[in-house]
Amino acid sequence: MSFRGFTYRLKPTALQEESFAQFAGVCRLVWNLALEQRRAHWRNYQARTGNNLNYVAQSRELTALRREVDFVRAVSQTSQQYALKALDDAYRRFFKGLGGYPQPKKKGVNDAFTFNGREVVVERLNVRWGRVRMPKIGWVRFRMTRNPSGKITEATVSLTPLGWQISIGCKDCDVQDFATDGAVGIDRGVAVPLMLSDGTVYMLPERLDVIERRARKAQRILARRKRGSNRHALARRRVAALKAKAARIRKHWAHETTTAICRNYGTVVIERLRTRDMTASAAGTVENPGKNVAQKRGLNRAILNVGWHQIETMLFYKAHQVVKVDPRFTSQTCSCCGAVDSRSRKNQASFVCSVCGFRANADHNAAINILHRGNTPVVEPQVTAASKRKLSGKPKILVL
Repeated sequence: MSFRGFTYRLKPTALQEESFAQFAGVCRLVWNLALEQRRAHWRNYQARTGNNLNYVAQSRELTALRREVDFVRAVSQTSQQYALKALDDAYRRFFKGLGGYPQPKKKGVNDAFTFNGREVVVERLNVRWGRVRMPKIGWVRFRMTRNPSGKITEATVSLTPLGWQISIGCKDCDVQDFATDGAVGIDRGVAVPLMLSDGTVYMLPERLDVIERRARKAQRILARRKRGSNRHALARRRVAALKAKAARIRKHWAHETTTAICRNYGTVVIERLRTRDMTASAAGTVENPGKNVAQKRGLNRAILNVGWHQIETMLFYKAHQVVKVDPRFTSQTCSCCGAVDSRSRKNQASFVCSVCGFRANADHNAAINILHRGNTPVVEPQVTAASKRKLSGKPKILVL
């Protein structure tokens, strides 16, 4: 069984936007009230009733609240129940060590609500536009860039700096199978975002540079605005919209790139990079100030602009198998003779072995070394969840 999400940009009317804000506000209120109950009153509830304060108990509380409060009753009960389910799942993940402690939701930051799939109807109006029917809201137009496939399980409406959007989750959708054989090494960089061991190069879209220049100009304008004024709020929204557009383009490029890689190769070998540590600030403290702070800040911005961790996450759930290897000296090792010498790396793009004279692109040479390390017996491959689903019930022998 496969799952897939389809995200569309909504075009609601002014009245529908008010309904969206009301739905998001009530769901946020339900989350915060339920969180406060669990944080401060769970002992009293357990002593009084002998039961744990969980989703079932809080659903009964929600039913009583809806009978007493009109504006809560005006919002779909399913959306409020999804908020309680999300809180219950957040606590479950916290106790398993998979996430942090649940935090209160804030207006303007966590504006979202969810419907069950059986309550949502999607129709196409013409080549460019479609509409979706949601409980107690009605039909809402949206830019239909593609048809959702499969059975709709849920639909989430959320507010972004670019406006309201809807994410429709489907199961049993038509997804092209990815490759299960073949292996490729990937070198992640800044000047060259992705270099494959077969020589394929993936560069970021040029539009990102244009948006980055516009964002820097918008940030300079924002810095000159008086805090709290209407012009300051307008400039801040403009910067947020440009940043959100760049993030959306970057994510779309990452999806296209990782999909193309996984359709050609079943095994992907990457370096074990700790992106969070690599992008840490070098400012230091007042007593021990850092060095080359501006240069390190520029490097951090370039690494985050490529999205190394995002690409790695997508590879893990798309690829048949992912192998992570030690990244040390991959750019200084000759892929032909195996000699390690820092002098062989002439510059960012050139590699000339000081022992055998082998010449190659520096990133291509590093990608080949990464692939070689993934084929050594000392490296244990990390099998992804996608490959486990494909091989459910079937024995598998990994030959390295």
